[in-house]
Amino acid sequence: MNSLTYFLVVGEASGDLHGSNLIREIKRQYPNAEFVGHGGDRMAKEGMKILEHVDNLAIMGFTEVVKHLPYFTKVMSETVDKIKEINPNRIILIDYPGFNLRLAKNVQGLKTPITYFIMPQMWAWKESRVKILKKYIDQSLCIFPFEQDWFEDRGVPAFFVGHPFVDDSMSNINSAKFYSKHSLTKQDPILTLLPGSRQQEIENHLPIFLETYQMLKKELPSLQCILGKAPGVTIYNLPPGVRVESEHPPSAIQFGTAAVAASGTVTLECAVLDTPVVVSYKLSTLSYQFIKRLSKVPFVSIVNLIANRQIVPEFLQSKMTAKNLTKAILPLLSKTQERKTMIINYEEVRRTLGLPGVYQRAADAILSKTNMAR
Repeated sequence: MNSLTYFLVVGEASGDLHGSNLIREIKRQYPNAEFVGHGGDRMAKEGMKILEHVDNLAIMGFTEVVKHLPYFTKVMSETVDKIKEINPNRIILIDYPGFNLRLAKNVQGLKTPITYFIMPQMWAWKESRVKILKKYIDQSLCIFPFEQDWFEDRGVPAFFVGHPFVDDSMSNINSAKFYSKHSLTKQDPILTLLPGSRQQEIENHLPIFLETYQMLKKELPSLQCILGKAPGVTIYNLPPGVRVESEHPPSAIQFGTAAVAASGTVTLECAVLDTPVVVSYKLSTLSYQFIKRLSKVPFVSIVNLIANRQIVPEFLQSKMTAKNLTKAILPLLSKTQERKTMIINYEEVRRTLGLPGVYQRAADAILSKTNMAR
């Protein structure tokens, strides 16, 4: 077999998960493949040489990125230089559009083919960036069913491979083992806290989430609590009784009764695992106003966006208070009509996500486009 070299770029914990699974599938089909680029611990475990860790790259928000602009400028320059040096067969960009779309423009002179896996959500905001995809991206692999038509209507050939959560959300841990590991009981409700995968999200969300738990505890003295911890973030000042699941955060969703979550892909994971969720998010005021001005969609949760109506409650910025979260999640912790309705609506969302084998289809598509000649 000829050797193949792929340069991958991810910028957050979810990308590290998807990247590691994609690497594993490509290696299964083509063992001589080598991988280098920006990623996290999961991708490193699969054999990728990490140049810049996602812990350093996971910055979100307009003002937050501006503060770190010298760092990102340096990383961009070093990335382009490294791609020139190793001359990979293909670049694979995974989500992280703020950096990745600029990188695609900056390496255009190298004529290295580029795959984009997990497409930027241009249907939500910044549609003008489609022209970058048309000009610089060789292959577009999308994960939401409506995206293929949306991109192709705008001149970008795209292939729907299915959503990765169809493949990788379920834990192999059985319920008895999970309850024993965290000293939880099956008969009492469990609140799952999902404050985010970036450190700045932890700073913004966790104090409010913990206050919510304490308010709920007054209403439900038997309430238990577990926090799904993303890799690379630091958790501190947890009150007694809050357990932490860091080995496999989705298991905290799978075995939780209901969850309060920062907006992101984790909200879709709740739908896949049939865990009712209340969604919230908080940015700096300037960042929020900037994003709100550019956004074209009525919701922030991907669950609501897929359904094109509100299935899960959303509380943003000033509305993200412990009082509001408590009121919204309390009925979801017991056998109420609100809980039943949300779970029924989840089925509508899951039906759109495609069949298992997402990473295999993505790997097939990438390998079929890879130039074997060095």
